[in-house]
Amino acid sequence: MECGLKHQLISQFSANDECMKEMDSQKYGCSHYQRKCKIIAPCCNEIFDCRHCHNDAKNSIEVDPAKRHDIPRHEIKRVICSSCKTEQDVQQKCISCGVCLGNYYCSKCKFFDDDVSKDHYHCDKCGICRTGGKENFFHCDRCQCCYSNLLKDSHICVERAMHHNCPICFEYLFDTPREITVLPCGHTIHLNCVKEMERHFQYSCPVCSKSYCDMTCVWERLDQEVATTPMPQMYQNKMVWILCNDCGGTSEVNYHVLALKCLKCNSYNTRQTRGGHTSCSSGIPEMVR
Repeated sequence: MECGLKHQLISQFSANDECMKEMDSQKYGCSHYQRKCKIIAPCCNEIFDCRHCHNDAKNSIEVDPAKRHDIPRHEIKRVICSSCKTEQDVQQKCISCGVCLGNYYCSKCKFFDDDVSKDHYHCDKCGICRTGGKENFFHCDRCQCCYSNLLKDSHICVERAMHHNCPICFEYLFDTPREITVLPCGHTIHLNCVKEMERHFQYSCPVCSKSYCDMTCVWERLDQEVATTPMPQMYQNKMVWILCNDCGGTSEVNYHVLALKCLKCNSYNTRQTRGGHTSCSSGIPEMVR
């Protein structure tokens, strides 16, 4: 009984110890990174948990547009230890209490993060730290960003592919902490933004309008819908010109209110460019979209 009680007490103390460690770790850092220091922004001399916290605060709608700005991340020179509150030069260990300010530390980016499971690495060509493990990525000199090795021989190069805002949420992609995906057309977008598009049945690139997945089944369904929805007599001989967003070809096709099919690749991902030379025969003004 005594041994059992002792074992039970040890287990309880161990669990409490783990709980205290978890609570201790949660009080440091912010929603972006786990770390045991705060940064002093060189641009405004204010204290923030990380550069994202600074940028969110200084670019909010409440801030005067003339005063909005991003932090010059590589110019950060001073940090404050979250444990003992000592202000000091940027370094991995606190000069006062000796606590490690971040298990991953990059002196070039002035970056700290305790979550080493992200497999951080610094890319000199990008000029910033990235996650996922250096062995799993390569830097494309034309796209000027890092891609997964799976795309090394298959991706379409787009110059400065990530040096722009996400076309859906408008967050700058190059140094976003959120996961990014590369569409078959070569344009980049947040993975969560693509999933949100799919929830609204949008399957084309928001930049170039090309379909980014196999739409064969959808086109076959549209074939059936068009075949079972005859146009009124006045429109049966109406011809229009279309541009295909998928293959880039132009075609003159019969107008239909549901969809216009590319004659070259059979895609319905098209747009009407102009009306054809054959007019409606009823004398009623044309009202085609």
